[in-house]
Amino acid sequence: MQEDFHYYATYCAAHLAGHSHEEGLEICHAAQLVDLCSRTLLAKLGAPLAAATTQLQLELMEARTDILGLQDIVRIWSSFHFLPHDLAADPGRGGRRYKNKYRLICRPNGELVRETVELARGQGTQACGIAMHVLADTWAHQYFAGVPSLVINNTNAHFFELVGPSDAPERRRISFRHSPSAPDDLEHGLFTSSLYQSDENSIMNLGHGRAGHLPDYSYARYAYLPAWADYEEVVKDNPSDYWHAFCQMVHAMRCLREGTPFEVGTYDTELVGPWEQQIRPILAKRQLDACEDWRALGERMSGHAIPAFDIELHQREYLEAPAGAKDDTYLGRFILAALAQKSMVTNRIHRSGNLLAGFSVDFERQGLKGMRDFFALVRRAGREVGP
Repeated sequence: MQEDFHYYATYCAAHLAGHSHEEGLEICHAAQLVDLCSRTLLAKLGAPLAAATTQLQLELMEARTDILGLQDIVRIWSSFHFLPHDLAADPGRGGRRYKNKYRLICRPNGELVRETVELARGQGTQACGIAMHVLADTWAHQYFAGVPSLVINNTNAHFFELVGPSDAPERRRISFRHSPSAPDDLEHGLFTSSLYQSDENSIMNLGHGRAGHLPDYSYARYAYLPAWADYEEVVKDNPSDYWHAFCQMVHAMRCLREGTPFEVGTYDTELVGPWEQQIRPILAKRQLDACEDWRALGERMSGHAIPAFDIELHQREYLEAPAGAKDDTYLGRFILAALAQKSMVTNRIHRSGNLLAGFSVDFERQGLKGMRDFFALVRRAGREVGP
């Protein structure tokens, strides 16, 4: 997903869930910040590098793909962008390496989504925003995994956009190119994707890079042949998935605000219903960027102006805060929530017997070994965390 959904649509969902304008802005800022909180930014702030929620293109190009490098990549991308659906899934074939990667495939309504939302309970707007980013991405990024893998994430020439009525769509072949500076061409079905690399662990095979930005466009409906599905055609319907993501965010934020349990597979269509006729056309509109449409809708909903996302917002507060008070700033609370989310997901992957995210340390039993960047989290949370 992109800024249009993570920032503006998340604000709309927060408003419908009963949050104030100010709370909604804090939540959607955190949700969008997940796509920008890199080690480069954290180094600039003098903040713990382990709190990185993404990797910049330059960082990825320099990333190692040995065992330790791959574990670092998985901890970031599986925790925040490609949350695994079923860590015990059995594909019925393949060796242990294949099965471990298969079990990291992202889909909505898994147990880790429930844990992600519950982890944010009582932890403030920053944790709520992070959880909403993770939840929303389970819908947009499903069928891909947060680990470099040709066999899991590759695409081939059988890739079609489905245009027109859902019961009888026209199939238009999609062509991919590796031209990072060129915008996607919707009219001619020409999209930028990562460069094909036959190396199973190439960084080019991370996430949905081989499918370009198609998973991030709410209008897109497409069909392709993933290798993990035995080359049987998989159909992705983004307008429907993004609708479910939006309604599920409203349900999740309402549960967090009202103190009720979050249940997977539940969508707050009752609260969203009065706005459905305005939301669905935005989701279905063929465009690269829906920010203006979502912003206008959010302002009609709340009656307040929604400022553009500003990555510099809150940075001065964090930089100027004394060392002992940084955790109490907006970014300090975001960092703590990011560490908690990464720790929880890493721990669950490790406990499943899958070492692709590395080892997870239960500090209550094993002490603080290897947890230097997590000391603040240990002091605040006092619960299981992983390195």
